[in-house]
Amino acid sequence: MPQILSHRPHPDADRSAPTARRRSVTVNLAENVITWLHSRKLLTDRQAAAGEQLQCDFARAGLEPNVTMQWDAPAPDGSPRNARSHDHQTLAGIDARRRFMGAMAHVGPGVADVCWRVICAGEGMSVAERSLGWPSRSGRIVLGLALDRLAGYYRVSG
Repeated sequence: MPQILSHRPHPDADRSAPTARRRSVTVNLAENVITWLHSRKLLTDRQAAAGEQLQCDFARAGLEPNVTMQWDAPAPDGSPRNARSHDHQTLAGIDARRRFMGAMAHVGPGVADVCWRVICAGEGMSVAERSLGWPSRSGRIVLGLALDRLAGYYRVSG
């Protein structure tokens, strides 16, 4: 896993202290919730592998929201701007989308929500719990159950 390290002020640091004396922490911006939980032994290897597989399928299927203009969209007069179609997708992308949709259906309604929010959208566990209206610290348990179901769907050994 790549590391993108960033130095940030510690949340408990005294803001009135001089900058040179303030406490700081180093944060790995490339670390997601699944790898964070796995590195602290809160998820098994099997669960972490299933979460990474779902995240890979989500990315390969191109299901992330677009944040910029779509430059290959057809012209307003209907003439093609390039040889590729606007909705062109590779076979690998189509297969990844099929696997992703199958995995979410296999996990089941309600439980799939936490998978999507935490694994795919990258929300923190506490944010996902609040968004779903769950009690504090219940999300990790539900996520563990969802990852066990995903491991069965992806046939992850472990």
